[in-house]
Amino acid sequence: MNQFLSKVSRRIKSLFFDKPFGTQNANNRNIWLKKVLSEIPSGKTLLDAGAGNGNKQKFCRHLNYISQDVAQYEGTEESGGLHTGQVDYSKLDIISDIIDIPLEDNSLDVILCVEVIEHVENPLLVFKEFSRLLKKDGKLILTAPFNSLTHYAPYHYSTGFSKYYYEKHLPEYGFQIIELKSNGNYFEYFAQETRRLSLVSKQYSNVKVLSPLFYLSRLYFLNYLKRQSKKDSNSDDLLCFGYNLFIKKL
Repeated sequence: MNQFLSKVSRRIKSLFFDKPFGTQNANNRNIWLKKVLSEIPSGKTLLDAGAGNGNKQKFCRHLNYISQDVAQYEGTEESGGLHTGQVDYSKLDIISDIIDIPLEDNSLDVILCVEVIEHVENPLLVFKEFSRLLKKDGKLILTAPFNSLTHYAPYHYSTGFSKYYYEKHLPEYGFQIIELKSNGNYFEYFAQETRRLSLVSKQYSNVKVLSPLFYLSRLYFLNYLKRQSKKDSNSDDLLCFGYNLFIKKL
């Protein structure tokens, strides 16, 4: 009996006091970005393409930072999807289409593009433009969701950027993948969506979930997903939050 209670206690502790399972998507990505950007030599010129409010500038203080965005998202409630609320574009250096950025050929050392290409009608044209802008041996730091719910509507055009997408298309534009790292796995992704269920129910079914049984069932399922994740072997190939890529222009 004591052994059983101890086991239950450990599981409850892991659910409530560890970093909540299924909530580390953005945090994992930022840890990776901070590390990769810190390794770029000081003084290099970096373009943050699709920068939005420029919240990645804090990782680039040792670099010559230039921000760009199309600056069209208005964040009205009518837009729908997961993200609403206005974005502060006031500090952008360049306002332009991401496939037609007014900078010289071969003028950049680094391009940073974080969770952007799903909002572009033709992502391959983005790769083409980045190839034009980067110097030889320049670096592209790229992240995008593998699978994503609608966000920043109506500017949400694509999903399903698997590692095979990058392996197929990046070399076509003169790029070599140096690092391709998954963010999360199948079980973490479903934990994220399990946690989101009550919010989606309220927003799209007009149902506010109050039942204690629902939350107990959710805890049980989250614990199940966490146990499976600890045993995981490459389920990110099936599904994950997305991929983080460090890429060189040849």
